[in-house]
Amino acid sequence: MVIKERCESEELLLFRQLYLRMELSEKDKQHYFNLEKGYEGELAFDHMIDHQRSNCLILNDLLLEINNSLFQLDKVLIAPEKVYIYEVKNFEGDYYFESDRWFTLGKTEIKDPLLQLKRSDSSLRRLLKQIGFNCTIDSHLIFVNPEFHLYNSPIHQPIIYPTQINRHIYDFKLNSSLKLNNNHFKLAEKLLDLHISKNPYSLVPKYQYDDIKKGIVCPTCGSFYSGMKEAHLLSCGKCGFKETVESGVLRSVGEFALLFPDVRITKNIVWDWCRIVSSKYIIQRILMDNFKVVGAGKALHYIKKI
Repeated sequence: MVIKERCESEELLLFRQLYLRMELSEKDKQHYFNLEKGYEGELAFDHMIDHQRSNCLILNDLLLEINNSLFQLDKVLIAPEKVYIYEVKNFEGDYYFESDRWFTLGKTEIKDPLLQLKRSDSSLRRLLKQIGFNCTIDSHLIFVNPEFHLYNSPIHQPIIYPTQINRHIYDFKLNSSLKLNNNHFKLAEKLLDLHISKNPYSLVPKYQYDDIKKGIVCPTCGSFYSGMKEAHLLSCGKCGFKETVESGVLRSVGEFALLFPDVRITKNIVWDWCRIVSSKYIIQRILMDNFKVVGAGKALHYIKKI
């Protein structure tokens, strides 16, 4: 049973918009690509394991705190016999292990993913003890990409390579005779309550409204629409995707709200943000049909309907 679904982090969602709407530094681009690749790997592992056992509780992407120190868990499975935690990596290509350090074949050292796993394991053990739960923890470092290879791989370490995932899942399914009890559900609920939704260490670069490219973005290929081809239809000149003006405007409003959560949504700001919709009347009609009107005159703005 999935208790906490996996979804894109706010950091990843912001980077997606900034990548389309402004010029990022090479460092920021690489960080964004790593976020996307990491998320793809986590989804791939979810698909492999989430429905293999019915008698476990699954929490994805937990950000927790112990003694003023944050730690993140890619996946937690609360099973009757123990708590499993997984650190998921979507590394691609050849790496090697030497003197307890990890390198690419180009001899570039990377962060030790085993050290990251050990820290997460230790932090969770201390947190569980602090909140009154005595659980056995089984931690694993999972490499999901079939194009990954590690030379001189360390033995007797909790690493699962792409060719071993199916065997691990099979072994995981074997431990299915015991049943969950109320304590398991209480633990899941407590971890969910302790989850920190906003990461204070996000690496999103600073930006301002004037820095951002305006317009409606095609949801299929990421290109900007060049204009309205028909009265109520938007058509992408690059991939041919078509949608109604209303759906494009509403999606763009959501993107604006993500980038500028403290700015009120008004007819004028949405008109300027979308750019290709020439009529402010059309913008106003879309907003009035889909949002709640607040205030009057110059103070009039729109908020989500409850």
